[in-house]
Amino acid sequence: MKAGVAVFFTQYSITPTRLAMALEERGYESLWAPEHSHIPVSRNSDFPKGGKLPEKYHDVMDPFVTLSVAAAVTTSLKIATGICLVVQRDPIQTAKLVASLDQMSSGRFLFGVGAGWNSEEMGNHGTDYSTRMSLLKERLEAMREIWVNEYATYQGKFVKFSEIISNPKPIQKPHPPIIVGGAFPHGAKRAIAYGDGWIPHAKRPAYDSVIDKLSEFREMAKLAGRNPDSLPITIFGVEDDLTTLPRYRDAGVQRVIFSLPSSSEKDVLLLLDKYASLMKNLN
Repeated sequence: MKAGVAVFFTQYSITPTRLAMALEERGYESLWAPEHSHIPVSRNSDFPKGGKLPEKYHDVMDPFVTLSVAAAVTTSLKIATGICLVVQRDPIQTAKLVASLDQMSSGRFLFGVGAGWNSEEMGNHGTDYSTRMSLLKERLEAMREIWVNEYATYQGKFVKFSEIISNPKPIQKPHPPIIVGGAFPHGAKRAIAYGDGWIPHAKRPAYDSVIDKLSEFREMAKLAGRNPDSLPITIFGVEDDLTTLPRYRDAGVQRVIFSLPSSSEKDVLLLLDKYASLMKNLN
């Protein structure tokens, strides 16, 4: 089982360059950057974790910028969006960003995607909350067309464009893994339908433990005609729990992602050493 970290990069957090180098030095597999373009001051959308929304949500930098910097100072560390809010991004431009970053990182990019939770934020991008999942599906399908075809076209309900030429193409073939976020069962179904992996969140399940749903996920994949081995599972937001981490490993989870605070380099490096030690003893 591999380990990665996720962090909201802000003006007051550890920098992407320093964190990326520290991760590679300690043998971590991946770095994940979340995104929010903004947070509306007036909103009715509840924060999924409950309580007051942390400031880092409206302070976070663009993930494609921070991940580009991280890729430039590393050679083996995978870089990932965790997650990219596809329903708030133009698919043609996003396809070019993904392909460019995959090229710049020599094929180390993981495309973590989702629809998000903040309806007011989506609304400011012209996205209807009630149809966001259909929009997500179409935009991902359209990006696939752009990545694999010299002349790409797509005609859907929400996404439409006639033949276009868009380069570069990604290094990874047919494209970087699309790892779909979301809880069980609906997020799991979306991952099976059009993903290359699934990212459930450890702290936001609508059930006692996401571990108990992993065998069901694999059975769902089989019933849908997918090979479960082609849909690796990434658990997001895990805790440094010596009881739970071995259960993830034994359940066949491919990677776990520790959430780091948007804090100083000193504080973050101490956590990296702690988590690296846990994983070394675990594996």
